[in-house]
Amino acid sequence: MATFDTGTTGFMLLATSLVMLMTPGLAFFYGGLAGKRNILGIMIQSFVSMGITTILWFLCGYSLCFSGDAMGGIIGNLDKAFMHGVDLNTAFSGNHKLPEFVFMAYQMMFAIITPALITGAFVNRVTFKAYLIFLVLWQVFVYYPFAHMVWGGGLLAQWGGRDFAGGIVVHATAGFAALASVIYVGKRRNTESTPNSIPLIAIGTGLLWFGWYGFNAGSELDVDAVTGLAFLNTDVAASFAAITWLVIEWSQARKPKFVGLLTGAVAGLATITPAAGFVSLPAAVIIGISSGIVCYLAVHLKNKMGWDDALDVWGVHGIGGCLGTILLGVFATKAINANGADGLLAGGSTFFIHQLLAVIIASVYAFIFTYVMLAVINKITKVRVTEEAEDRGLDEFLHGEKAYDEGAL
Repeated sequence: MATFDTGTTGFMLLATSLVMLMTPGLAFFYGGLAGKRNILGIMIQSFVSMGITTILWFLCGYSLCFSGDAMGGIIGNLDKAFMHGVDLNTAFSGNHKLPEFVFMAYQMMFAIITPALITGAFVNRVTFKAYLIFLVLWQVFVYYPFAHMVWGGGLLAQWGGRDFAGGIVVHATAGFAALASVIYVGKRRNTESTPNSIPLIAIGTGLLWFGWYGFNAGSELDVDAVTGLAFLNTDVAASFAAITWLVIEWSQARKPKFVGLLTGAVAGLATITPAAGFVSLPAAVIIGISSGIVCYLAVHLKNKMGWDDALDVWGVHGIGGCLGTILLGVFATKAINANGADGLLAGGSTFFIHQLLAVIIASVYAFIFTYVMLAVINKITKVRVTEEAEDRGLDEFLHGEKAYDEGAL
């Protein structure tokens, strides 16, 4: 029986649990933002990913992301399908102190939450059957290739690209897939729908923020100083972004908005994600402030363009992920993390260009594939719900349930 480091293994199991908690946190966050007749409809889309993605990950997902190399480094192979060849004595190749089973579980949590992020864009407009097909196809043809290319030793990693915890793999792909979804599906019949529960949004934000420490600090896949730096950078960037967003909105609306503060925090968390373990603490401050400004402006641009991204997935996650990846190309330094790279300020102009190209490729591909995929799914089963379903709300019409018993005393 192999002997693994109990401290590292224990920490990674904790980090895995934290990332798992982010998906219910996302469900609460989106559930609070949705209209009161569509709370369950949006929440089930997050929770069902926990089940379906886990099944896919066991069958082929883990292998396609982290086994071998196929198609010139675009995707992995099926050598580890059904976890073939992985047993209690198998060490993770990137850190022999850690069992591969634990790495497999940790990465599975990322695969679970990524497609769930997209759902906030098309709240109350998509049938559950179409979403289930979307969930499977999007992971296989978008998430798996980019997870392999960036984290599985594939093409983008070979180019020298870096993404500490998911700016490219998670947020850029999900954000631009969300934009494609909005453009394909079209606007809601009632775009004046207001959040049904701001306290629920706050609970969701708290769970996301808490879980994000596992998301970013755990991505070091070890317990060392970089783990601690990634943890602190995560908190600092989120805090600066939250206050920046609050101040900007306060100056515009003349009132300090709680939802704005919470949205700014999530934007900061998304933006620091690709850079968390590769940049200094002062750089994290700049990234956080930049996130608060740029993501706020992106949301206003979305409104001006008339894109009905109901819960601002593109403006917060898509633009945040892209911004963080590009700023990593500016602020990264090997003095912080020898496994990272030197960014523009450290003389690494080539690395900056690689980051820029990588995030453009990921965003454009995710947008185009998602749009085409929805058109194909629509040939199989209608993507958009009927007008009656939208008017009555998806909770009752599709799921036969209500979030709250309005007749109860």
